[in-house]
Amino acid sequence: MDSLKEALDISLIPFYEYLFKKGRIIMHPELHINFLAVLVAVVVNFIIGSLWYGPIFGKVWRKEMNIPLDFKPEQKEIWKAMGIMVIGSFFTAYVLFYTTNVWRASSWNAGEDQAAWVYGFYSGIYTWIGFYLPVFLNVVAFEGRSWRFFFISAGYNLIALQAVAMILSYWR
Repeated sequence: MDSLKEALDISLIPFYEYLFKKGRIIMHPELHINFLAVLVAVVVNFIIGSLWYGPIFGKVWRKEMNIPLDFKPEQKEIWKAMGIMVIGSFFTAYVLFYTTNVWRASSWNAGEDQAAWVYGFYSGIYTWIGFYLPVFLNVVAFEGRSWRFFFISAGYNLIALQAVAMILSYWR
């Protein structure tokens, strides 16, 4: 067993030297954020949300939220909600830019990248599964929201994350 361990240790030394001593792989990714892409992603997210919670699912969502269909919030409240949504969308796009691009081999100077859609799709879907889906499941479990509310809200976030991640993966 010791000879196998020694053989493995010896055979790995040139590999480590190749990777780290010759500068082939860096220890942190080289990511340069494209703020224009982030801004476009925020706008697209806003448009998707406006359509999703407006003409597509607006009436059903309002019913699930117990908001009367004839209720009209004050203009000040609308602007405040939109401002908060835009800030949240910016944070989402900013972080998703890094999530989308950190997996690229070229970010680590370690080879060729795969197709852009691969990074967009997987970063969007895994972000949704890991961070959004559990939140909405907890909302159903502990806040008593309906499954209809779950599918509307979780569905919006899945579609929006996929759109944002695709924009950010194609437009580096």
